[in-house]
This record gives sequence, structure tokens and C-alpha cells, in this order.
Amino acid sequence: MPSRDNMLSLEQVKQSLERAGQAHILQFWPELCEEERDSFLLELSQLDLKGLKGHCDGAVRAAACPPDSLDQHIEPVPPEFIGSVRKSDKKSLAEWENEGLLQISQNRVGVLLLAGGQGTRLGVQYPKGMYNVGLPSGKTLYQIQAERIHKIQELADAKHGSKCTVPWYIMTSEFTLAPTEQFFKDNNYFGLEPSNIVMFEQRMIPAVTFDGKVILQSKGKIAMAPDGNGGLYRALVENKVLEDMKKRGVEYLHVYCVDNILVKMADPVFIGFCVSKGADCGAKVVEKAYPAEPVGVVCRVQGVSQVVEYSEIQPETAELRGPGGELLYSAGNICNHFFTRAFLQDVAEKFESQLKQHVAMKKVPFVDTCGNQVKPTKPNGIKMEKFVFDVFPFSRNFVAFEVERQDEFSPLKNADGAATDNPTTARNSLLAQHCRWAIAAEATLLDQHGNTLPPTASVSAGDNPPAQCEISPLVSYFGEGLEPLLKGKTLPTPFILDEKRAKELQAL
Repeated sequence: MPSRDNMLSLEQVKQSLERAGQAHILQFWPELCEEERDSFLLELSQLDLKGLKGHCDGAVRAAACPPDSLDQHIEPVPPEFIGSVRKSDKKSLAEWENEGLLQISQNRVGVLLLAGGQGTRLGVQYPKGMYNVGLPSGKTLYQIQAERIHKIQELADAKHGSKCTVPWYIMTSEFTLAPTEQFFKDNNYFGLEPSNIVMFEQRMIPAVTFDGKVILQSKGKIAMAPDGNGGLYRALVENKVLEDMKKRGVEYLHVYCVDNILVKMADPVFIGFCVSKGADCGAKVVEKAYPAEPVGVVCRVQGVSQVVEYSEIQPETAELRGPGGELLYSAGNICNHFFTRAFLQDVAEKFESQLKQHVAMKKVPFVDTCGNQVKPTKPNGIKMEKFVFDVFPFSRNFVAFEVERQDEFSPLKNADGAATDNPTTARNSLLAQHCRWAIAAEATLLDQHGNTLPPTASVSAGDNPPAQCEISPLVSYFGEGLEPLLKGKTLPTPFILDEKRAKELQAL
């Protein structure tokens, strides 16, 4: 947070802004009251004033240059660098899981949540993690994720006789830090030890007009935006998070986005696969649903692993297929990554300044030269972002790991009414998964009319599941341990299997 200890004088700020060609920022200074001037000067003191001209000029240049088509330079990631839940044999999957659980039991694994965005597209003004998608239990995304951390610690401890901790690092922004802190406090940190939850803030950077001028949100405030989830790497240093990881002995990080309701926290199979391959950087991927699906693709560009945005590939390239009829560029990026701490340290020290800048054209509310508040109806500003995956090219040993979409990826991005990625699809994905787990455990499910579902019933997230079955992560992390509880049982709908119900079923 801004501190008055390093506040600059008005004269120092004025000179810096003039040198950057941004003197207009202070045009309303005479109209501000004492308190507003103090607050504005504090905000301006926190800006990278030396780099301001470069930021504004770079934004204009980047906005003027549409992304190049990379078709001539791309190739799929070679098969030897890809693991797969679907294609790997059971022995390999078990070995990777055991390796992952071993690392977790030795306190060498942490999880890092990217939670800087508000739920604006969802139609709410609070952090997405606080959103309740309408599960029978009423749990929020944050609670589901916290309970998965609990359970994976418990599974590692049971296997290795340890008492381990998986620290939870949460990157927030100016918009989400205070409400997230309060929400965790109000919910008693969901039973986790508060000292093992480390929240920190990413930087905010100014939005810029198409002619390179910083936008004023009000007479005494700049329009700021988080610097994208690739702001992680600078934030890790500025907030001494890498130091905290080193002190705790954390060597491996699972990094993920807040909005995926199916995320496997500190997934031991993924961790174990990456560790056993000696990888410093890894990405979970899902098979693209169709060639034009608007997701980035993990591939190689001139021999270097990276994510290529869907806008950077021509439709005819996206539709290319291999000998078996499968899409050639099918490895859809889901913002679910593995990094070694050593790699993150390397990135922070050597490569952060080389990260690619991405352009987002946005409608940014502003004050005009007369001081009137304007809410634009079309994009009027440039927000520059870095993406977390832009470090892949700096990896010495990059791997990808393909997982099943229905089991591991259902993002919450839009409000209900949108065609995809809304609260209904997220809720249905989780409930459908839990129905599949219950059927696999040889339970009998009843639909809402009391009719028995055949064991072969297809339960996918495409429609409302015929039965509502919700299994607490505190009972099962990924479907394990359910047979002793559910085999031969008939489950009404809705059915919630929480710890209390699990104990009751055990006693039967």
C-alpha cells in the first residue's frame, strides 16, 4: 500500500510529469481540496514516473500494431514433452501421484492464486472468489479451494505420516485485496491457519488514450488498472513473496486462476509429472472443443514453447488435423501452471523486463477538459497487460500435461444468460462430476422425481444434471475414498455429502 514516507513534493511530481509529456494530469490541481491534494500526490508518488513516458509511448505503438500471424513459425509441442491423464497408463499416473504426494508431505509445494480481477462480467462488484454459483451447500469458490487444500494435506499426511502445510499465496489487486482479506477473516480462514495464507498486491498501471495521454478518472485520480496476471513476477519481488517461499522450503508452485470451479489444488499427479520430468515450468492443457474455440494454444514458435493467442493463428491453421483426425493445435491453455521457485527467481531477476506487453482496448470512464464526468460508449483507452504464461519461452525444460476438460476445467467468467462459462455451467460441471464419482462408488442416484438413474447414465455438464449430488472436498479430493461410504446406498436429490454425513454413513 502507498506510504507517506516516500511521498514526493508537488514540484518534483510536476517536473517528472512535464518530462513525460503528461503535465495535463495536474490540470485540476487548483480545484482540489487539501485532502484530495494529499491523496493525489500520494498516488502520483507511487507511479513509476521515470518510466511513464516509455509506458505511454509503448501503449500507443502496441495498439497501432495488430498481432502478427505466427502461422509460418508454429509447430505442436513434441509428444515427449507432453503427459496426459487420458493417454498415460495407470502405472505412470500412480507413480506421478506418489511423487507429488511425497513432495507435498515434505512441505515443498505451495499454491498461488491469481485473484486480481473483480467480477464485473459476472455482474458483481466484488472479487470472483467470493461468488456463490448456487450449489446446494451455498459454498463460494474460495471455500471450495480452501477445502481442497485441507484435503490434499490430509492425503499426503495419511500416506507419509507427516504433518504438512501447503501455503496459499493469493495475488490480489487494489480492487480485491481489502474485500478478500475481510472475507477470509469473516469466514475464519475456512479452517486454515491464517499464517499460511499470504495475500499480496499486484501493481496498478495507468490507462492511456490512443494519443498517449494518461487518462484522468476524476479531477484528482488517475484511471488505473492491474498490470495483468503477468504482473505476478514483479509482485513476487516487491512483496518479498519469493523470500517467504524460500524460508518455508517451498520449491514447487502450482499457479492457477480463481475462476475455475474444478481446479485441483496442488494436484499431486501434475506436480509429480513435472518433478519427475525435471521441468522448471509446466502447463496443464485441455483438448480444444473445436478449432475456433477462443483459447490460447500451447505450442512452439521457432522451437520455443509458448502460448499463442487464438487471434494470432489463421483459421486454416487452427483447423489442421493430424493423421488420426485429431486437431494439430489442440492444447488449449487453461491458466493452470507449475513453476519451480528457482525458475520464478530467475524470471524476477533476469527476464521480467523482457515480458511481452499485450494490448486491451477498453471503455475507461474519464473527466473531460471541462471537468465533466464522461462514461464512454466505445473503447477510448489502452490498458497494457502482461500474461502469466509469457515466461514459458525462458524455461529450460518446459512440459505440458493434458487433462480431461469435464474433470478439471469449467471457468466462471460471465453472468447467467451468456452462452458459456456462467454460474449455471460452473455449478452443473461440479455437480455432474460428483454424480460420476457417486456412480463410480456404486451408489444409486435418484432424480428429482424419485426415479432411479441407470448406472450407465451419461452425466455431463451440458445440461442440468438429472440428480444433484454435491461431495465436500473435505470428504473427497478427487473421487477417492467414496466406495466405503456410498456403495449400495440410494441417494436422494439433492444430496450433500459433507463431513457430518460421511461420519453417519460410516457408522451404518
